[in-house]
Amino acid sequence: MQASRIATRVPSRVVTRVVAATAVAGVAVLALSAPAFAHVSVQPEGAAAKGGYAVVDFKVPNERDDASTTKLEVNLPADHPLASVMPQPVPGWSVKVTRSKLAKPLTMHGEKIDEAVTKVTWTADGKGIEPGYFQKFPLSLGQLPEDTDQLVFKALQTYSDKEVVRWIEAQQEGQEEPENPAPVLTLSAATDDHHGTATADDAADKSDGKAGDKDGATTERTTAADTEGGSDTTARVLGVVGIVTGVAGVAYGVLAGRRRTA
Repeated sequence: MQASRIATRVPSRVVTRVVAATAVAGVAVLALSAPAFAHVSVQPEGAAAKGGYAVVDFKVPNERDDASTTKLEVNLPADHPLASVMPQPVPGWSVKVTRSKLAKPLTMHGEKIDEAVTKVTWTADGKGIEPGYFQKFPLSLGQLPEDTDQLVFKALQTYSDKEVVRWIEAQQEGQEEPENPAPVLTLSAATDDHHGTATADDAADKSDGKAGDKDGATTERTTAADTEGGSDTTARVLGVVGIVTGVAGVAYGVLAGRRRTA
């Protein structure tokens, strides 16, 4: 009987160890495969409203353990050309802006523009983005289109070992994310303030605010006057009550004196 119990316990321990080892291996596999989910992406600093201007950051992670990212090429959408594209200086990187002629000129601020920026290239002056790090590359974009909900950028990431990863695959609706998705900038609803400056409505709001401050001061003065008036009324009422009380006291004293005399 005892031998059979020992024989029964041994397999259960073995199974427990196997399950534990499998779980650890699974976690290790997930940890090792996590970097594969990182890719070049683009996010606005604030809002990217249709018809306006925005500053966006291209975030570039290094997915390699034995190489550094030394170059990034971002191709701007040809179906929605942007006339104004300005890169922000990034320490340790040189930048090149490529312009091309437009098949269909753009109209901006009443002027026709026949060329637009089609590509921006950053090249590392030193080691670039080393393993375990990422880098942001800011761009000022405008004027953003009003006839689309998103802008798709195609990016090429070059490593120090000459490997090139092409982040150019468009996301198809209803399908899983592609292996090398292209960075996508989602545009928000259009606003009245396209340039980030105060509009007529904002100025009116500020004027209303000032008027409100004046009204508030007037209200404070009126409240103070009301308080003073209320204080006078209260004093008068208390005075009358005092007089009535005094008269009642005198009358009570006279009646008490008469009773004593009687």
